[in-house]
Amino acid sequence: MPWSRSNGVGIFYEAAGEGPPLVLLHANPFDHTMWLYQIAHFSQRYTVVAPDLRGYGRSDKPETQFAFADMANDVIGVVRDRGFARVALVGCSIGATLALSLALDHPALVRALVLVGGEAGNPPVFARLAEDYAARPLAEQRRAHMRLIADPGFAESALGAYLLEAALETTPQLSGRAIARIFRARTAVDLRARLGAVTVPTLVVNGATDVSLESGRFTASRIPGAVHRIVPDAGHLCCLENPAAFDRAVLDFLDGQALGRA
Repeated sequence: MPWSRSNGVGIFYEAAGEGPPLVLLHANPFDHTMWLYQIAHFSQRYTVVAPDLRGYGRSDKPETQFAFADMANDVIGVVRDRGFARVALVGCSIGATLALSLALDHPALVRALVLVGGEAGNPPVFARLAEDYAARPLAEQRRAHMRLIADPGFAESALGAYLLEAALETTPQLSGRAIARIFRARTAVDLRARLGAVTVPTLVVNGATDVSLESGRFTASRIPGAVHRIVPDAGHLCCLENPAAFDRAVLDFLDGQALGRA
């Protein structure tokens, strides 16, 4: 399985399919497997690359201080290792902020942008989560975090409970200190004042019960030409909670940019 180490940190990623490159950046507190539906579906038309962000999955879990720019450089390392000149980025939650920062700081690298959640600011919850991950038992904190962002109906359904419990099985391989570092790095980032400088086609997606819905609306209203779509019967994890509607919205957008294979 492929790894990137160009930024000094081991980053594991999954690659599937053929066609224009499409990079999927997952949310806290998951790893790349939260995109299981999209990897299977989008790889029929794209070369899909889905990394584990540092701190998650098989990637390294540094517990020393790092910056959000270091996480962005991890993604750039994967893109360069694959030999891609330009990519479409799909990010969820912290992955969306990473995708947005890459589009702002490295516009020549990004062909199109899909922001799931679309939070560009720095709400107080991030500082609180940093403290919780540093202090609380990791299994307890991850479970509480997932319940915080998932639509209650999904979390209580048989399918939702199965998928969330499957994600929690990786907890013994993770580090609460490393995840706390991710949130501390995130608290230093506020991109709201820069949204007007985004120059690539952008789709903002929120679930109907997304805790970031208002933030997503704000982000979409400030990015020139951005499209905003709401996925019904879904929360912050709309790609996992209602994959059919999510995939349709994303593929319609990407097709409109003439990105995918016929």
